[in-house]
Amino acid sequence: MSEYDHEPTRGLPGELPEDEHIIWQSAPDWKSLARGALHIRLTVFYFVAIVLWAIARGDTNTAVAVSVLGTVVVSLFTLFAWGVGRTTVYTLTNKRIVLRVGVALNKCINLPLSEIESANLKMLPEGHGNIVLSLKGMPRLGYLMLWPHARSMRFVRPQPMLRAIPDARNVASLLFKATQKVQPVAPVEVRQERDRNVPWAGVPA
Repeated sequence: MSEYDHEPTRGLPGELPEDEHIIWQSAPDWKSLARGALHIRLTVFYFVAIVLWAIARGDTNTAVAVSVLGTVVVSLFTLFAWGVGRTTVYTLTNKRIVLRVGVALNKCINLPLSEIESANLKMLPEGHGNIVLSLKGMPRLGYLMLWPHARSMRFVRPQPMLRAIPDARNVASLLFKATQKVQPVAPVEVRQERDRNVPWAGVPA
């Protein structure tokens, strides 16, 4: 028995109303999440650089200690990313986006499509991508409550984020079409860029 057995519908806090249906549902790819949100490659590089510096100085004890510490830290980051991938469920319905998140304490965050002001798609390798959501007037969400499902370094007005999702461009298209049925949306050009956020939806027309 798992902590999610009480869910009447996977990833949702309750049964869907008769006029609501699921369009898409998935979870973050934990490997892509580890590379992007947790910067695991940068972490490995940091510890390797210190170890090499210690070896160059002939300080074997420091090199060994940092190697052990680095292994523990990278292992914890990897385990956390795996846990996030295992416990997170992103759901898009014709009415809202639901983020079921939390490795230790799970919670569901409902984001009505009517409250989405704009969204940005950033493509990642292997077809994965991040979709950052800007919201209108709904109560602000805490950054710590959202992380790692939030845009980095946006503490004052946190922006929810669908992280490291597979087939991200198709998901962005589904989200655009669903939002367009709830509120008039002014579409803008979608550009094939990996290093920048790619806007696909503007403010209501």
